[in-house]
Amino acid sequence: MREFVVEADGGSRGNPGPAGYGAVVSDAATGETLAEAAEYIGVATNNVAEYRGLLAGLRAARELDPQARVHVRMDSKLVIEQMSGRWKIKHPAMKPLAAEAATVFPQDRVTYEWIPRERNAHADRLANEAMDAGRRGEQWSAEASRADLDTPPATPAVPAPEGPPGDATAGAARVRAALASAGGAAAPGEPGPERRPAAGGAAVTGGADLAGTARGRSVEDASGAGPDTESGARADDPEAADVPGGRAAEGSRGGAGGPAPTDRAPGRRAAEPRATGVRAAGASGEGLAAGGPSRPAGGAPADADRRAAQAVATPSSGWAPADMGTPATFVLLRHGETPLTPQKRFSGSGGSDPSLSDIGREQAEKVAAALARRGTVQAVVASPLARTRETARIVAARLGLDVAVEDGLRETDFGAWEGLTFGEVRERYPEDLDAWLASPDARPTGGGESFAATAARVGEARDKLLAEYRGRTVLLVTHVTPVKTLIRLALGAPPEALFRMELSAASLSAVAYYADGNASVRLFNDTSHLR
Repeated sequence: MREFVVEADGGSRGNPGPAGYGAVVSDAATGETLAEAAEYIGVATNNVAEYRGLLAGLRAARELDPQARVHVRMDSKLVIEQMSGRWKIKHPAMKPLAAEAATVFPQDRVTYEWIPRERNAHADRLANEAMDAGRRGEQWSAEASRADLDTPPATPAVPAPEGPPGDATAGAARVRAALASAGGAAAPGEPGPERRPAAGGAAVTGGADLAGTARGRSVEDASGAGPDTESGARADDPEAADVPGGRAAEGSRGGAGGPAPTDRAPGRRAAEPRATGVRAAGASGEGLAAGGPSRPAGGAPADADRRAAQAVATPSSGWAPADMGTPATFVLLRHGETPLTPQKRFSGSGGSDPSLSDIGREQAEKVAAALARRGTVQAVVASPLARTRETARIVAARLGLDVAVEDGLRETDFGAWEGLTFGEVRERYPEDLDAWLASPDARPTGGGESFAATAARVGEARDKLLAEYRGRTVLLVTHVTPVKTLIRLALGAPPEALFRMELSAASLSAVAYYADGNASVRLFNDTSHLR
């Protein structure tokens, strides 16, 4: 039985706005591009365009072989989860499309997989071409398409060291570069004969606490709350939205390739106009190998990550031991509960700026007692918001320290969503919420702050504090998004990792930053002191 890989994408400029899709069918064994499809579909939403792309890809695969097995790969978390049966389909425009897609092949012969945005570059380029053609009043032409040709090749074996201090990408790249200079590079995606486990990069050390002593906690397996919904609760209530947890940004944007498609609608990848057409095998050569490593479509790291910090420590050569020195350790404390916390409401830097509740003050006292027993914190820095400054004052008083304020540690501004629950936002601003869940560049309704902007701001604050507190242990009293962002950057994780972490009120996390630019995540969401 033949096996195909279908990669599909769709986009809208305006959501709803001029929309289109692209789809690619490739041979699962060889990666050869067998068919391409694209269409400009007029005014539609992002999600409708994505479903239309899925349908086109499945139909193209059926035309090639109706008896084949099909593996669908898309960067739309919504489509993948709904077609896999894990999420409900509530939108009336998507229900018939999903039902139709489910009938193209028997369900036992189709599997679904979410992939990062940059691994879906071929379908995205087809979609852009077709939407461009639609804007000109033309139809997409398979003969004129360059999507296959323009899709970047696989990632080089030895990427250039790049990334901010404390970003795992930088440390791992330096190790690969040192290995390559010492004994040659391996083929992309394959370990070379001399390759050994990386000696740097970020690591979640299974048993280290704030000062490196025993204690460790794992990241919870959840689609965690991206925003500070004043509860730490996940934004994943299946009854609250079509996109439970959604995608914070479909895919990592790391890499060192060419520029990503631009001119995109707010909150959505650049999905340029597309018109209809299907190209058969052989029209433009081979596509990406199915399942193999692919070079990120965006090429350069995400703007947020790139802006987070520019300085990179000079790479060491070979396997000579690095002079690590004493790391700067940031103990990350999420503030205690406020009156909004149990109500699970968005509470950022643009809302009512609530103070702690009685429970929140009790939590802060318990944190203070725990940190006093450990005796490792040498300085306290807080976000400027009331709930963090109040938490910090309680802890600092117990430790005999002063509180410094760093504006870069404030929570994201959630615009018109401030004070609302996730369900209320879904009811009032469904399209804006979908866009926000889909892209780190999308902003909440009413001019709020995007996760990309938050990441840049938090990264700058991190670098400033690293320079000021070199080699010291500092308590940073902040919020959900800044804590998760610092963890994400230290791990080298993609933006959507924000939705994969659960962070409780008054919880402790910790990251150690070394002089060579590497970082070690030593603790995450520890609430043992509250019991």
